[in-house]
Order: sequence, then structure tokens, then C-alpha cells
Amino acid sequence: MSTKVILAAEHLTFGYKAERKILDDVSLELRAGEVLGLLGPNGTGKTTLLRCVARLLRPQSGTVHISGEDLSSLGAGEIAKRIAYVPQYNTASFGMTALQAVLMGRLPYAGHRYTARDEEIAFEVMRRMELEPFALRNIKEMSGGERQRVFIARALAQETRVIILDEPTASLDLYNQLFILQLITEIAKREGIAILLTIHDLNLASLFCDRLLMLRDARVFACGAAQDVLTEENIAAMYGVRTCVSVEDGYKHVRLLRP
Repeated sequence: MSTKVILAAEHLTFGYKAERKILDDVSLELRAGEVLGLLGPNGTGKTTLLRCVARLLRPQSGTVHISGEDLSSLGAGEIAKRIAYVPQYNTASFGMTALQAVLMGRLPYAGHRYTARDEEIAFEVMRRMELEPFALRNIKEMSGGERQRVFIARALAQETRVIILDEPTASLDLYNQLFILQLITEIAKREGIAILLTIHDLNLASLFCDRLLMLRDARVFACGAAQDVLTEENIAAMYGVRTCVSVEDGYKHVRLLRP
């Protein structure tokens, strides 16, 4: 894996009210080809952190750099050429085909109309995501797993160095969970894309994330290699549950115990 830092978020602090901080001096780094998983109970600020990194929210303090470039100096269109963001809940509020949705990833580059190159990139991404049979299907008529693949394909079509995914496997069946995580991690390694994602399934985090960051009480509780962070003690402190953590096939396996 490359040692070059692609994304550096430093000392991010954010709160909707001055007396309550959702993030308090949170920092993280991502290298080319690396997958960093963000863990924590509901309400601990994971989505807020993602949105601050993507500059969808402006932190009260702290900086975000992509390849050394401060995002605060860039407009939304330029940020979209550097970071692709896939939110947790993508609702198809109006009708469009899967191809049209993926082509939206080319908007930062397209200007007034899509070029043949934009269409070529969209079709290639759809092929990699096994979406070719759905190209002309309305996304409102697609299953949750199919629709999620479309939105990830849209992010890939942006051709950014960083992709941020908020719970990309939420509400998906086992096949689609594995398909999506396997594909995005392979693409990250092959193309040197840095991936930041939130995830609740600790076993999937162990299998697919290079490093994990645990958020607790608005701060970083633990950060490091996935196999070092996933301990019975850390899980108990984070989630208040008892687990048995073992190593199987070289990966940590977390088994929940009865209270």
C-alpha cells in the first residue's frame, strides 16, 4: 500500500449548539488504496464527521486537505472533483434511469452537456458494477442493493481520489453486502483510491477495512489496524456489550455473547 497521504483531516470540531460538541478535535488520515472504517454507536457523530470531511458541513475549526490542497479554498464544483460522497439514504425522488444517475457523476466536468468521453466513463463504471442490464431501468423500480450499486457507480464516475460512503451496506442482503464491499476495496487497491466509510457490522469491518477509527464522546477513542482495534475491551467500552473475539483465517471474528 502506498505511504502517500491523500486525505488529511486535522482537529475537526463541530456542533450545532455551542454548548454541545458532536466532534471535538477529531483527526484522521487516509492513504492511496486504503480503506478506513468508521465505527461507533448511533448518534456518535459518524455521519457528521463524513459530512465535515466532504465539506458538506463547515466545521467550527480544523482543516481538510486532499493531496496537500486545503478544501476550504475550493468551491463545491472543485471539491466534487476531489471527493465523491454517497449518503446513507439515497431516495429516488424522481424518475431517472440507472445510466442517467451514473452520468450525474460527470457533472463536475461536463459543463452544459455530456461528452462522448463522459458516456464512455459511465458505461465502463456500470460494466464494473455489473449494472449493464439495468442501464435503462428506472432506479425507482430497482431493489435496494441494485440502487446502492448505482449510487456507488455514480461516485466512481466522478473519478476522485477519495470516496466517502455512509453505511454502504445498510439494509442490504448478505450477497449485496459482500459484493459491494469486495468491489470497492478491489477498486481502491487497484486504482489508488482512498475510501472512508461508516459500517456497523464488525466482522465485515474486519474483513474489508485496512484500518478502523472508533468514535466515542465526540472524540477518537481508538484508531489503528483493524486487527488491533477490534478487541473485546474496545468493543465493550464502545457498545456496552460482551463479545468473544477470535482470529479465523487471519481476520478477527466477533461473536456476541448473551448479557
